[in-house]
Amino acid sequence: MEVRMSGTDEGGFVRRIGLFQATAINMSQMCGIGPFVTIPLMVAAFGGPQAVIGFVAGAVLALADGLIWAELGASLPGAGGSYVYLRQAFQYRSGKLMPFLFVWTAMLFIPLIMSTGVVGLVQYLGYLWPDMTQTQGDLVGLGVIVLVIGLLWRGVEHIARITAVMWCVMIASVLLVIVAAFSHFDAGQAFTYPDHAFDLGSGQFWTGFAAGLTIGIYDYLGYNTAAYMGAEIKDPGRTLPRAIVTSIAGIMGIYLLLQIGTLGVVDWHEMTDPGSVASQSVASAVLEETWGKGAADVVTVLILITAFASVFAGLLGGSRVPYDAARERVFFRPYGRLHPRHRFPALGLATMGVVTAIGFLIGRHTDLATLIQLLTTVMVIVQALAQIVALTVLRRRQPGLRRPYRMWLYPLPSVVALVGWLVIYGYADKNSPGRHPIEWSLAWVAAGCVAFVLWARVEKVWPFGPKEISEEYAAGADPDTAAATAPAANAAGTTGDGPDGGDGPEGGVSPGAPAPPSAP
Repeated sequence: MEVRMSGTDEGGFVRRIGLFQATAINMSQMCGIGPFVTIPLMVAAFGGPQAVIGFVAGAVLALADGLIWAELGASLPGAGGSYVYLRQAFQYRSGKLMPFLFVWTAMLFIPLIMSTGVVGLVQYLGYLWPDMTQTQGDLVGLGVIVLVIGLLWRGVEHIARITAVMWCVMIASVLLVIVAAFSHFDAGQAFTYPDHAFDLGSGQFWTGFAAGLTIGIYDYLGYNTAAYMGAEIKDPGRTLPRAIVTSIAGIMGIYLLLQIGTLGVVDWHEMTDPGSVASQSVASAVLEETWGKGAADVVTVLILITAFASVFAGLLGGSRVPYDAARERVFFRPYGRLHPRHRFPALGLATMGVVTAIGFLIGRHTDLATLIQLLTTVMVIVQALAQIVALTVLRRRQPGLRRPYRMWLYPLPSVVALVGWLVIYGYADKNSPGRHPIEWSLAWVAAGCVAFVLWARVEKVWPFGPKEISEEYAAGADPDTAAATAPAANAAGTTGDGPDGGDGPEGGVSPGAPAPPSAP
């Protein structure tokens, strides 16, 4: 067994993204087209306006899981997010198997989640372009993906500014829909439920709840986007936990107002009618009903920009996943190179762009709800459940690891997250009859295991070579301290040890750490 304990080397990444920008990246990814296309899906899952339960349950699961991301991200602020956490936690028993499986899966599920955003964008475009054909919609979606990749093909400091602008547009579009809805709000319509809506003894209720929880957590996905860019975050021990918790809390309030307001304007029966405008463009239907067609057109344009921002932020963070893996010899080596001028992972971005395009075409010709179910199911095994285990393993295996943030009420959030993810996984086949998402997810992981064995044999690593135990985050420089002493340096450029802090986002922050920067 080979043991390496060295300072981190992020290969040229520069810590330039502060609290506001990190929160904007998360929220742009969370509140993209998701809630505007899933409100009808949520209503259909629950069979009435009690669908608000799905968004509340999704928020609880997102917060519990977000606290896991907060501790792991603050302690291990490297490029790749989950890849880094799983590599550090599982290296002692299974070598590089778990990080390999994560990258194998993430190269699929991250861009496919982005493809659902493009599907929703084209769906809303249909409100402004009612005569759009299937082929025209396909071409528009592919063009959007090309534009996103083109904008991301530049330095991160420019991307941060673009993201902040699009975040403001996102907030404006959501707030306009909420204000319009509550300007003509009918409480009786919003809070009148069908018979047996809350029959907890009914199997149908729990099947609907599991479907709603899946849709809900899909809408909240993105609270972890900045963690994938851990090597580019200023003062990560403080910034990442704050960005995660703030983005979840902010989006939770927005979603509840949006859901309740929409139900108070549009009859929920219309949302389940495939021929109704409300089933395809529910936010546009709200604006048309309240402020007229002109206002609906304007807000629809803002929603399209919001959807674009979500795809933009998701591919920005996701493209960093294979980079760190490749540098650590856990993925194909060409993915470990940065663009020579702008210092971003070019091959990872290009690959995810191609997969997003393929996923978009698949989503356009299948069912969006089923696509969401398939994506979530695959993600549960290799990322969600694995990170719950990783948190506990790291506390035991690396007790000296700097932890600027420690999970509140540990281990309660881990238990809540575990139950939530198991409910989603266990009900997946029932909520997608005939599509077998559980079987497909297991088949994909099995294929990943076969790929790992073949790759490990070529690279001569475990089980065909020695395990490489690397505890560089326990032994290397503290990026929070480094940020205070050398703001322009990268993560490996300075040395220093930060304290293992107490509970809460501010515990253990170095006294000299700079305050989060203001909006650009």
